[in-house]
Amino acid sequence: MLVTIPDVLDQQRLDYIRSVLDNAPFVDGKLSAGMAAKRVKQNEELAADAQQLEQLNNLVMGNLVQHPRYQAAALPAKIAAPYYARYQPGMAYGDHVDDAIMGPAQGRYRSDVSVTVFLNPPEEYEGGELVIRTSFGSQSIKLPAGEAVVYPSSSLHHVAEVTRGSRLVAVSWAQSMIRDPARRELLYGLNQARESLLQQRPDDDETRQVDIAYSNLFRMWAEI
Repeated sequence: MLVTIPDVLDQQRLDYIRSVLDNAPFVDGKLSAGMAAKRVKQNEELAADAQQLEQLNNLVMGNLVQHPRYQAAALPAKIAAPYYARYQPGMAYGDHVDDAIMGPAQGRYRSDVSVTVFLNPPEEYEGGELVIRTSFGSQSIKLPAGEAVVYPSSSLHHVAEVTRGSRLVAVSWAQSMIRDPARRELLYGLNQARESLLQQRPDDDETRQVDIAYSNLFRMWAEI
């Protein structure tokens, strides 16, 4: 399941984030990669000890995790601080799946859900599409600045080579309360129907039945 999330960041916040990143230290992205990813990863990432990290995280993740569509799609139990990645001309990230277990020893989490937040507009660079393989074929994603896409961390995906300009994104992961991606997709669709019914026909028996079904399926499958 791929879910796009609009309006994560408005233009004022994007301008501020860009001004911070323009003056921040970036390092080789391979430093944060696992053994397999090192072979195919070519990008730059904001240094882990950069002074700007906290203020960036407050803006980017503060807005993302409060977004109702993110909450409905990811059903997060644990959320990771993001990496801020920059792709210059000639850089790409080959086919890979995200590491199953991430985080420091004292704060391990399982990566069930990945999210990419686009920080600069697509007309600023050529290439750089996020390509995710799904059961319906490959999906190529290049969103406007301030929007995000959520997808299963187990999906085979890559970032196409940037041939002009610079691609800026924030990437994060979550351990979901619903481990299985097929069950998450089912609950997401059921919740969309539930919310529509609660708004349009809150007193109908069908609305109550859908609400009960969603709640009890969530209870049956949730891990916390």
